[in-house]
Amino acid sequence: MSSSAQRRDELLAVAAEVFAAQGYNATTVRRIADAAGLLAGSLYYHFDSKESMLDEVLSAFLNELRAAYDSVLAAGLGPRETIEALVTESFRQIDRHGAAVAIYQKESGHLAAQPRFGYLADSRSTFEDAWLRTLERGVAERVFRGDLDIRLTYRFVRDTVWVAASWYRPDGIHGPEEIARQYLSMVLEGITPRGRHSHHDPH
Repeated sequence: MSSSAQRRDELLAVAAEVFAAQGYNATTVRRIADAAGLLAGSLYYHFDSKESMLDEVLSAFLNELRAAYDSVLAAGLGPRETIEALVTESFRQIDRHGAAVAIYQKESGHLAAQPRFGYLADSRSTFEDAWLRTLERGVAERVFRGDLDIRLTYRFVRDTVWVAASWYRPDGIHGPEEIARQYLSMVLEGITPRGRHSHHDPH
C-alpha cells in the first residue's frame, strides 16, 4: 500500500471514530481534521466532503461483511454450521470495524433515504435474506425447532449479536471468536429441538 493510500486509511479510521462518538450531523470537517492533527484544508486534499468520508467508511465495512457472508454461504455447510459461521463473521467485523458498525446502527435509517446511501437498504435486505434462508432451511431439516417464527428469531439473533458493538473492545479479555462461541452456545440451545441430542446423553 502506498503511503498516500495508507494515510487515507488512517484518516478514514479517525473520521469513523469521530462520527461514531459525535454523530454524523454534529461532526464537522474541522473536528475530524483536529482529531487527525491536520488543518481542515489538508483534509480536503484527500476527501471532497465529510459525506465522502462517511460513504467510504460504511461501504468498506459493508463490502467486507458481504464478502464474508458470501464465503460462508458458498461453503455448503449445514444450517446450524452456517449460523455459527455467520455469527462468528459478524463478531469479527465488530472487532475490525467497531466504529463503522456503530455509525451504521445509529445513522443508516435516515441516510438510506439519500440516493448516495441507497446501498444501505440493499445491504440490509441481502444480509436479512442470508439469515432467513438459513433459518428456514434449519426448520425444514428439523435442525431448528419447528415452532419458531423465523423473522422473530432472525431479529433476536441479529440484535443480540450487533448490540455487542456498543460494549465490545478489541483489547478486551475475549476475542471475537470466543465471544461468538459463547453467544452461540446460548442462542443455539434455545432454537434447537428439545431432546434432539438426548441419544448422546449418558444418563
